[in-house]
Amino acid sequence: MSAPTGRPEDGTPTLEPTPTLELRGVDKSFGAIQVLHGVNMKVYPGQVTALVGDNGAGKSTLIKSIAGIHSIDAGQMLFEGRPVSISGPREAAALGIEIVYQDLALADNLDVVQNMFLGRERKNGIVLDEVSMEQAARDTLSKLSVRTLKSVRQLVSSLSGGQRQTVAIAKAVLWESKLVVLDEPTAALGVAQTRQVLDLVRRLADTGHAVVFISHNMVDVFEVADRVAALYLGRMAADIPISEVNRSQVIELITAGRSGEIGIAPADAAAVEV
Repeated sequence: MSAPTGRPEDGTPTLEPTPTLELRGVDKSFGAIQVLHGVNMKVYPGQVTALVGDNGAGKSTLIKSIAGIHSIDAGQMLFEGRPVSISGPREAAALGIEIVYQDLALADNLDVVQNMFLGRERKNGIVLDEVSMEQAARDTLSKLSVRTLKSVRQLVSSLSGGQRQTVAIAKAVLWESKLVVLDEPTAALGVAQTRQVLDLVRRLADTGHAVVFISHNMVDVFEVADRVAALYLGRMAADIPISEVNRSQVIELITAGRSGEIGIAPADAAAVEV
């Protein structure tokens, strides 16, 4: 796991890379209920950022705002350093943002290739270009070093939970994505399947993608993440390299918004709790 900044041996500071995604002071309300409060967050290429928070912390709203499902009320969203306004999922996809939701949105009655191209099928004249699509699916899986699928023509209904996650992630990569958001990808998986998915998440970052990894599992978070972004009641308690915190501190950030000198300022935390 790499850090976004560093110093060479001569002490000269290195330049911080441009985040693939940066949020600055993002607010979001639904009627009288404000869900997100001035959220700041950076997601870097080639890194996994773990987005953590208790139920109701605002994770889903934040992700749906990035996906263009919800429009933000205030603040700024930058993609590769440029201000953007995302008004729908198509615009998000056009930028290179792909979201893999927990339900995976896979069709059981279709095979791997058909699922990876679902809604974006290639055609040769008036017929589907099956050869091109199958080769592209194989190439994408090979790029991610996926070896757990017997055939790209297997029906999704025959796949295990870990294999389904693999297909959903590969589908996101197929479309030249730059940012991939994974919503609880290891939930309800066994030990071996979880290992496969975590390895794939790591390879996803190693191929240059910026990855947001949403999880409640601290073991998985510390296994795969480079950074951790902790939401507390709609506020970003911390967005820092994971090397700077331990599991107990992350849990405190999730449950109290602060751990020692890290997190929401005491006065602000008191105001939140009121």
